[in-house]
Amino acid sequence: MARMKREEWYNIARDVDWTRSYVDEEAVFPEWLSGSGKVPREAWRSWDEPYKCAYSDYVATQREKEGSVYAVKAALQRSNIFESLDEGWKSTAKVHFGAVSLIEYLAVLAEQRMGRFGLSPAWRNMAVFGALDEIRHTQMDLYLAHEFIAKDPQFDWALKNYHTNCWCAIVGRATFDGMMMNPNVVDIAIQLPFTFETGFTNLQFVALAADALDSGDVNFANMISSTQTDEARHAQQGGPTLEILMQHDPKRAQWMIDKTFWASARLFSLLTGPGMDYYTPLEHRRQSYKEFMEEWIVAEFLRLIEDYGLKKPWYWQEFLAGLETWHHSLHLGVWFWRQTVWMNPQGGVSKAERAWLQKKYPHWEEQWGPIWDTLIQNINAGNMEGTLPETLPWLCNLCHLPIGTAASPNNLRYPVRSYPLTHNGYTYHFCSRPCRQIWWEDKDMLHQKTIIEHLLAGEIQPPDVGGILAWMGLTPEIMGGDAYKYKWAEEYREPAPVAGAEGGSHA
Repeated sequence: MARMKREEWYNIARDVDWTRSYVDEEAVFPEWLSGSGKVPREAWRSWDEPYKCAYSDYVATQREKEGSVYAVKAALQRSNIFESLDEGWKSTAKVHFGAVSLIEYLAVLAEQRMGRFGLSPAWRNMAVFGALDEIRHTQMDLYLAHEFIAKDPQFDWALKNYHTNCWCAIVGRATFDGMMMNPNVVDIAIQLPFTFETGFTNLQFVALAADALDSGDVNFANMISSTQTDEARHAQQGGPTLEILMQHDPKRAQWMIDKTFWASARLFSLLTGPGMDYYTPLEHRRQSYKEFMEEWIVAEFLRLIEDYGLKKPWYWQEFLAGLETWHHSLHLGVWFWRQTVWMNPQGGVSKAERAWLQKKYPHWEEQWGPIWDTLIQNINAGNMEGTLPETLPWLCNLCHLPIGTAASPNNLRYPVRSYPLTHNGYTYHFCSRPCRQIWWEDKDMLHQKTIIEHLLAGEIQPPDVGGILAWMGLTPEIMGGDAYKYKWAEEYREPAPVAGAEGGSHA
């Protein structure tokens, strides 16, 4: 019997839906989960994915990808590539594994929710593939990271991070719970596949794969590239959902994109910015973080949302200004509070690196140079206590990043300051006006206390740095130190006086 061509059966197979006579429609697709809102239920029948994929095609493609990733891994296991990798790049890999591995699993749950409560059978079909993708990504991240645990216990935090109270884990949970777990499926589709995956992760993975390859980490580059091709496919769930939402409730669409873009930009300035501008070896840096964001996010994502009839977010100038400052502030903070992270931050401020930073960011020396000069003086004087904190900074009640990191010490247009808001007799503090506005609109869905609030509530004992580190789950063999053991500071050391020189001893 002749087989039917795919175009003859595909639409029938993907359109598995029926009229239920035994149960009310609202019971099957409750509004609080399906989130149709102002969109009529019948409007979802026009949902149409641009990337057509049958299950047989999906399995064949994924099998080929899996074979490629694990073949490369098996070949590299017989080499000493890990030992030859730059220490700064290793920290980039640790950041990725610890920050991303279990978020990939959280995305499984978000995809499954869309696969159950999406109001189009075509959408539900695509979401099932998306859930399978995210399971695969979780497994790859954890499997590849596990290989290195025997050589470096910090890689164990690929699995452990989100099970702790580490401040980075709290930042991630606050951001991604609001993006994937709290909303209905329409809002998930706008926030996760469209804004986050189309606008950020696809492009992030492209840059990270290139940097990994240049740094000699072929295994990591291959894994990231394999993940990115999946993201590019299932991220397309956002477009059809946005098209329908724009026809019936454009104000809602604009708000969902605006708030998710801001939260994503703040998060990526922590996850990606330092890796590109400080951890990647100088000779392998293709673009600065600012250049990358301007090319791929500012230009491409803005064009994308304008194609759908959306406006640029109301905070656009603050976002553009943040490209000059955010990740520099956060990098400095991570290095200074290096005991609170599971990797070894690279200072990244040797004389050659500072020259590169000054070229890419014309105000870098003015804004950050004096702070690093003080730290360098303390290092070279043997005063290591002067390079370590005695307490924690105040944290933003929305993004949970330190207040002050949305600006810089000498940024006159957006100075370092708190943006407070009093609600029900309690004063909340925010790093920026957008964080404050987003919190106000979503306050009924936000329940994550900052570490400072835990500290003030007496939940961290003893209430000092040692107690905070123990509460975060950081043990001495995990706590971060400088990636190069401060060797980069030696070139700043003043030469010892030469005997016989002016002012010295004479024969």
